[in-house]
Formats: sequence, C-alpha cells, structure tokens
Amino acid sequence: MQRFDRDTPLPPEMQGEWIDAGDPTASLIVTGGEITCYDKVVEYDFKLMGREDGAVIVSLQVENPETKDDFHNANITDLVIAPEGEFHAYNVGFSAQFVRPNEA
Repeated sequence: MQRFDRDTPLPPEMQGEWIDAGDPTASLIVTGGEITCYDKVVEYDFKLMGREDGAVIVSLQVENPETKDDFHNANITDLVIAPEGEFHAYNVGFSAQFVRPNEA
C-alpha cells in the first residue's frame, strides 16, 4: 500500500454518500480526502491506499504514536470495498457495511 497525505482523494469507488446498511439514518460521506462518518469528520494525518486481491483498501493513520490508540478506538480507521462491491468501514471494536442510499 502507498502512503498519501490527507488531501489526496480517496479512490473514486468510495466517493459520495453512503448509508449504514443496518441503520439508514447513519451515513458515511467521502468528499475528496475528507471522510464524515456518523456526522463526525474523521481527523487523520495520512492514509495508506492500495488494491489487494480485487479489494480497494484505505487505512487512515495519525503521525503521533502517543495518540494512535485513542485514534483507533474513536474513529473508523479502515475502509474496504470488497471484490464483490460491498463497502465496509471498521476500527478495532466496530464494523459496518455501507450501501448507496438508493440500495437501502
């Protein structure tokens, strides 16, 4: 996976509005390099992006090792579009599947 700064847009497949498949009132919005999940902008420093076995993968990171654990507990940290097209977001204690609003 390659390292990119915060301003670098996420992959085109992830751009736009998504809703939580289990809770259509909850959303994830990707606009360029900005991610808003559950009405909260994810404050990260850089991201690792790549493709592996047909999956599109983004891992959000922070520079400061002292705040890394807090970041990983408080925010989504990984976004994956599986080869089948399912979009998942997760962190160390949470995961959710997101779909386009017209697919809910």
